Amino acid sequence: MLRRLPDRVATAVVLVSLVGMNLTQHVLHVPWWVQPVEAAALLGFARLNGLTWAQLGLGRDRMASGCRWALGATAVVVAVYTVAVLLPPTRAAFQDSRYDLPLGDALFTAFVAIPLGTVLPEEVAFRSVLWGMLERHSRPWQVLATTSVLFGLWHILPSLHLGATNQGVATAVGGGGSLPVVAATVAFTALGGLVFGELRRRSGSVLAGAGAHWATNSLGVLFGLAVRHLAA
Repeated sequence: MLRRLPDRVATAVVLVSLVGMNLTQHVLHVPWWVQPVEAAALLGFARLNGLTWAQLGLGRDRMASGCRWALGATAVVVAVYTVAVLLPPTRAAFQDSRYDLPLGDALFTAFVAIPLGTVLPEEVAFRSVLWGMLERHSRPWQVLATTSVLFGLWHILPSLHLGATNQGVATAVGGGGSLPVVAATVAFTALGGLVFGELRRRSGSVLAGAGAHWATNSLGVLFGLAVRHLAA
Protein backbone atom coordinates (compact mmCIF):
# COMPACT_ATOMS: atom_id res chain seq x y z
CA MET A 1 0.00 0.00 0.00
CA LEU A 2 1.33 3.46 -0.90
CA ARG A 3 2.18 5.73 2.01
CA ARG A 4 0.38 9.05 2.18
CA LEU A 5 2.63 12.01 1.44
CA PRO A 6 2.96 14.82 3.99
CA ASP A 7 0.23 17.40 3.44
CA ARG A 8 2.45 20.19 2.17
CA VAL A 9 4.40 17.83 -0.09
CA ALA A 10 1.16 16.50 -1.60
CA THR A 11 0.01 20.10 -2.18
CA ALA A 12 3.31 20.88 -3.92
CA VAL A 13 2.86 17.85 -6.19
CA VAL A 14 -0.60 19.13 -7.16
CA LEU A 15 0.79 22.60 -7.93
CA VAL A 16 3.51 21.14 -10.17
CA SER A 17 0.86 19.04 -11.90
CA LEU A 18 -1.22 22.15 -12.55
CA VAL A 19 1.74 23.84 -14.21
CA GLY A 20 2.16 20.77 -16.41
CA MET A 21 -1.54 20.75 -17.31
CA ASN A 22 -1.43 24.42 -18.23
CA LEU A 23 1.61 23.99 -20.46
CA THR A 24 0.24 20.92 -22.26
CA GLN A 25 -2.98 22.79 -22.99
CA HIS A 26 -1.63 26.17 -24.10
CA VAL A 27 1.87 25.38 -25.37
CA LEU A 28 1.58 21.86 -26.75
CA HIS A 29 -2.08 22.44 -27.73
CA VAL A 30 -3.18 18.88 -26.99
CA PRO A 31 -6.78 17.88 -27.92
CA TRP A 32 -9.49 18.99 -25.49
CA TRP A 33 -10.19 15.41 -24.37
CA VAL A 34 -6.74 15.16 -22.76
CA GLN A 35 -7.82 17.54 -19.97
CA PRO A 36 -10.46 15.19 -18.48
CA VAL A 37 -7.84 12.43 -18.39
CA GLU A 38 -5.48 14.73 -16.47
CA ALA A 39 -8.32 15.65 -14.10
CA ALA A 40 -8.99 11.96 -13.44
CA ALA A 41 -5.30 11.45 -12.63
CA LEU A 42 -5.43 14.35 -10.16
CA LEU A 43 -8.47 12.83 -8.45
CA GLY A 44 -6.71 9.48 -8.26
CA PHE A 45 -3.69 11.11 -6.62
CA ALA A 46 -5.92 12.92 -4.13
CA ARG A 47 -7.73 9.73 -3.19
CA LEU A 48 -4.46 7.84 -2.75
CA ASN A 49 -3.37 10.59 -0.38
CA GLY A 50 -6.42 10.20 1.82
CA LEU A 51 -8.85 12.86 0.63
CA THR A 52 -12.46 11.71 0.92
CA TRP A 53 -15.11 12.45 -1.69
CA ALA A 54 -16.63 14.96 0.73
CA GLN A 55 -13.28 16.75 1.12
CA LEU A 56 -13.05 16.88 -2.66
CA GLY A 57 -16.46 18.53 -2.88
CA LEU A 58 -17.91 15.41 -4.52
CA GLY A 59 -19.85 13.91 -1.63
CA ARG A 60 -23.27 12.53 -2.50
CA ASP A 61 -24.94 14.26 0.42
CA ARG A 62 -24.05 17.70 -0.99
CA MET A 63 -24.87 17.11 -4.65
CA ALA A 64 -28.46 18.40 -4.36
CA SER A 65 -27.20 21.58 -2.70
CA GLY A 66 -24.57 21.97 -5.41
CA CYS A 67 -27.17 21.60 -8.16
CA ARG A 68 -29.44 24.23 -6.58
CA TRP A 69 -26.61 26.74 -6.32
CA ALA A 70 -25.52 25.92 -9.88
CA LEU A 71 -29.01 26.57 -11.25
CA GLY A 72 -29.21 29.86 -9.38
CA ALA A 73 -25.82 30.95 -10.69
CA THR A 74 -26.80 29.99 -14.24
CA ALA A 75 -29.96 32.10 -13.99
CA VAL A 76 -27.88 35.10 -12.88
CA VAL A 77 -25.47 34.65 -15.81
CA VAL A 78 -28.37 34.41 -18.28
CA ALA A 79 -29.84 37.65 -16.92
CA VAL A 80 -26.50 39.49 -17.06
CA TYR A 81 -25.67 38.25 -20.57
CA THR A 82 -29.13 39.17 -21.86
CA VAL A 83 -28.72 42.75 -20.67
CA ALA A 84 -25.16 42.88 -22.05
CA VAL A 85 -26.27 41.71 -25.49
CA LEU A 86 -29.07 44.27 -25.61
CA LEU A 87 -26.71 47.16 -24.82
CA PRO A 88 -24.48 48.21 -27.75
CA PRO A 89 -21.44 49.20 -25.59
CA THR A 90 -21.16 45.69 -24.09
CA ARG A 91 -22.33 43.67 -27.10
CA ALA A 92 -18.84 43.63 -28.62
CA ALA A 93 -17.59 41.50 -25.71
CA PHE A 94 -19.43 38.54 -27.28
CA GLN A 95 -17.72 38.94 -30.65
CA ASP A 96 -14.92 36.39 -30.28
CA SER A 97 -13.47 34.95 -33.47
CA ARG A 98 -12.55 31.70 -31.70
CA TYR A 99 -16.24 30.90 -31.49
CA ASP A 100 -17.32 32.18 -34.88
CA LEU A 101 -18.76 28.75 -35.61
CA PRO A 102 -21.65 27.10 -37.45
CA LEU A 103 -24.58 26.17 -35.22
CA GLY A 104 -23.60 22.51 -34.85
CA ASP A 105 -20.01 23.33 -33.91
CA ALA A 106 -21.16 26.03 -31.48
CA LEU A 107 -23.48 23.57 -29.73
CA PHE A 108 -20.70 20.98 -29.54
CA THR A 109 -18.35 23.59 -28.06
CA ALA A 110 -20.92 24.78 -25.51
CA PHE A 111 -22.20 21.38 -24.39
CA VAL A 112 -19.24 19.03 -24.88
CA ALA A 113 -15.84 20.67 -25.42
CA ILE A 114 -16.15 23.40 -22.80
CA PRO A 115 -17.81 21.31 -20.06
CA LEU A 116 -15.39 18.39 -20.45
CA GLY A 117 -12.29 20.16 -21.73
CA THR A 118 -12.37 23.32 -19.60
CA VAL A 119 -14.89 23.31 -16.75
CA LEU A 120 -14.33 19.76 -15.52
CA PRO A 121 -10.49 19.84 -15.39
CA GLU A 122 -10.34 23.36 -13.94
CA GLU A 123 -12.96 22.72 -11.26
CA VAL A 124 -11.38 19.40 -10.33
CA ALA A 125 -7.96 21.05 -10.22
CA PHE A 126 -8.80 24.20 -8.26
CA ARG A 127 -12.05 23.72 -6.35
CA SER A 128 -11.69 19.99 -5.70
CA VAL A 129 -8.16 18.58 -5.45
CA LEU A 130 -6.13 21.72 -4.65
CA TRP A 131 -8.92 22.96 -2.38
CA GLY A 132 -8.99 19.68 -0.46
CA MET A 133 -5.20 19.59 -0.14
CA LEU A 134 -5.00 23.17 1.12
CA GLU A 135 -7.76 22.63 3.68
CA ARG A 136 -5.47 20.20 5.50
CA HIS A 137 -3.00 22.90 6.45
CA SER A 138 -4.59 26.29 5.71
CA ARG A 139 -7.41 28.43 7.05
CA PRO A 140 -10.64 28.69 5.02
CA TRP A 141 -9.93 32.23 3.79
CA GLN A 142 -6.42 31.16 2.73
CA VAL A 143 -7.86 28.27 0.74
CA LEU A 144 -10.29 30.57 -1.06
CA ALA A 145 -7.68 33.26 -1.72
CA THR A 146 -4.95 30.85 -2.87
CA THR A 147 -7.14 28.88 -5.26
CA SER A 148 -8.58 32.11 -6.69
CA VAL A 149 -5.21 33.79 -7.29
CA LEU A 150 -3.80 30.64 -8.88
CA PHE A 151 -6.90 30.35 -11.03
CA GLY A 152 -6.21 33.87 -12.27
CA LEU A 153 -2.56 33.04 -13.03
CA TRP A 154 -3.70 29.89 -14.84
CA HIS A 155 -5.15 32.18 -17.53
CA ILE A 156 -1.95 34.09 -18.36
CA LEU A 157 -1.08 31.96 -21.39
CA PRO A 158 -4.55 32.08 -23.02
CA SER A 159 -4.71 35.83 -22.40
CA LEU A 160 -1.73 36.34 -24.73
CA HIS A 161 -4.07 35.86 -27.69
CA LEU A 162 -7.31 37.23 -26.25
CA GLY A 163 -7.07 40.75 -27.61
CA ALA A 164 -6.47 39.39 -31.10
CA THR A 165 -9.65 37.27 -31.06
CA ASN A 166 -12.14 39.31 -29.03
CA GLN A 167 -13.30 42.61 -30.52
CA GLY A 168 -14.56 43.98 -27.22
CA VAL A 169 -11.28 43.30 -25.44
CA ALA A 170 -9.23 44.76 -28.29
CA THR A 171 -11.31 47.94 -28.27
CA ALA A 172 -11.13 48.34 -24.50
CA VAL A 173 -7.52 47.50 -23.66
CA GLY A 174 -5.60 46.78 -26.85
CA GLY A 175 -4.30 43.86 -28.85
CA GLY A 176 -3.36 40.35 -27.79
CA GLY A 177 -0.36 39.91 -25.52
CA SER A 178 -0.39 43.47 -24.20
CA LEU A 179 0.17 43.97 -20.48
CA PRO A 180 -3.30 45.48 -19.91
CA VAL A 181 -4.95 42.44 -21.53
CA VAL A 182 -2.94 39.99 -19.42
CA ALA A 183 -3.48 41.95 -16.20
CA ALA A 184 -7.20 42.38 -16.82
CA THR A 185 -7.61 38.70 -17.67
CA VAL A 186 -5.78 37.56 -14.53
CA ALA A 187 -7.77 39.95 -12.35
CA PHE A 188 -11.11 39.02 -13.92
CA THR A 189 -10.51 35.26 -13.71
CA ALA A 190 -9.20 35.55 -10.14
CA LEU A 191 -12.46 37.31 -9.28
CA GLY A 192 -14.30 34.50 -11.03
CA GLY A 193 -12.30 32.06 -8.92
CA LEU A 194 -13.49 33.85 -5.79
CA VAL A 195 -17.11 33.49 -6.93
CA PHE A 196 -16.74 29.84 -7.92
CA GLY A 197 -14.88 29.09 -4.70
CA GLU A 198 -17.47 30.80 -2.53
CA LEU A 199 -20.20 28.81 -4.29
CA ARG A 200 -18.23 25.64 -3.55
CA ARG A 201 -17.78 26.65 0.09
CA ARG A 202 -21.41 27.55 0.68
CA SER A 203 -22.85 24.51 -1.07
CA GLY A 204 -20.19 22.02 -0.01
CA SER A 205 -20.10 20.79 -3.61
CA VAL A 206 -17.92 21.41 -6.64
CA LEU A 207 -21.09 21.25 -8.75
CA ALA A 208 -22.08 24.77 -7.67
CA GLY A 209 -18.95 26.45 -8.97
CA ALA A 210 -18.87 24.16 -11.99
CA GLY A 211 -22.39 25.25 -12.95
CA ALA A 212 -21.46 28.92 -12.72
CA HIS A 213 -18.23 28.24 -14.62
CA TRP A 214 -20.09 26.42 -17.40
CA ALA A 215 -22.69 29.18 -17.67
CA THR A 216 -20.02 31.88 -17.89
CA ASN A 217 -18.09 30.13 -20.67
CA SER A 218 -20.62 28.14 -22.64
CA LEU A 219 -23.43 30.66 -22.60
CA GLY A 220 -20.91 33.22 -23.81
CA VAL A 221 -20.49 31.08 -26.95
CA LEU A 222 -24.25 30.77 -27.46
CA PHE A 223 -24.94 34.46 -26.82
CA GLY A 224 -22.09 35.29 -29.21
CA LEU A 225 -23.80 33.15 -31.83
CA ALA A 226 -27.00 35.12 -31.25
CA VAL A 227 -25.13 38.44 -31.59
CA ARG A 228 -23.64 37.40 -34.93
CA HIS A 229 -27.04 36.38 -36.26
CA LEU A 230 -28.54 39.67 -35.10
CA ALA A 231 -25.75 41.59 -36.80
CA ALA A 232 -26.25 39.60 -40.01
